[in-house]
Formats: sequence, C-alpha cells, structure tokens
Amino acid sequence: MPDENPSIDKTGSDAASPDPAATRETGTDEVRERVIRLAFGGDRRRYDEFIRTLRESIPPDVSVVLRGSAVTGSRWEDGAPFDADGPGTSDMDLTLIGGGMVKHFEVFYIPGLHSAPLSDAHPDASVVFVPLRRALSAVAGRPVTIQATSDLVQFLREKTMNQPYYTLIEKQDTEVEEVDDAGDPPPA
Repeated sequence: MPDENPSIDKTGSDAASPDPAATRETGTDEVRERVIRLAFGGDRRRYDEFIRTLRESIPPDVSVVLRGSAVTGSRWEDGAPFDADGPGTSDMDLTLIGGGMVKHFEVFYIPGLHSAPLSDAHPDASVVFVPLRRALSAVAGRPVTIQATSDLVQFLREKTMNQPYYTLIEKQDTEVEEVDDAGDPPPA
C-alpha cells in the first residue's frame, strides 16, 4: 500500500525527508536538481531545452507542473526507484493547469475538469498535444505524458490529497484589456 504522505525525497539519499507540508508544491532548487539528475541524466542543457519547448507551446495563462516519480524519486504504486526498469523507462507526468487546456482533450477522468493523460495508454486523449508530446519525449529521452486540469482540481489535489508536484512553468498574470463592440480599447 502506498504511503499516505509520500516524501519527495525517496531517491535513496541519506537526506532527511521534508516535512509533510513540503510534499505538495516542491519548488526548491534541490527538487529541480533531483529532476535534472533523474529525468535528464544530469544534463542541464536538456532540461533547459525541455522548458524552452514547453514555453514556446503553452499560453502564458497556463502553469505546467511535473508529478510522479520524476519528482519523488520513486513510483507511487510500489516504491520502486525512478528508472527501476532501466534507463529511460520511467515517464515524466506533466499537468497543464488552467488556461482552458482541458478543452483540447477528448478523454476525461472528470469531464471538462480533469483529463486523462495523453500517453501510450490513452493515445487519443488529445490530438492537439501529440506533436508536443513527441518533441518533449525526444528531448527527455523518455516517455512524457500530458494531462490537463482545472485550477479547482489542482487546488483539491494539492490541499486535500497532498500530491507532490514541481512547478516547471508558472502561470503569468495577464490583464485582459477591455474593448468595445468595435474591438477598440475604452478611452482613457
């Protein structure tokens, strides 16, 4: 049975596990370095290219988080270490949050709120993100899954389910400029 309160440091290091509150959003340099070491074989350039590819493909009102064993260092189901089945065998689980990303998916766990991941198990989950998934998998040298969720579901996953994640890209606050019926901004 998986831990109810998984530690983000299950990589076999001697470091003490962080407190339970730290297992949710894990935006520390330590976690980023763990992700680079595990998912990118320690190659910071590949990590940077991965982030650049994401930024070029995702609107600014969307945040992107990484979940799963690339963050925690071990599989949720059985506690096996990342890449236990050999190099490049563990996947990277991305979640696109907000920005209407769920509208680009056809397969859902919660219709309109939380998609199934675009993956080998659900290759039809989103036609729109197939090229991005291929590009990211090529950069990472491993399978990448892409899922979309609403801000509400992310909030619930974080606050009530204590699911670990690492924010790869923060949502940017963008002000929507008001326009009149002709598409012109209002007078100052």
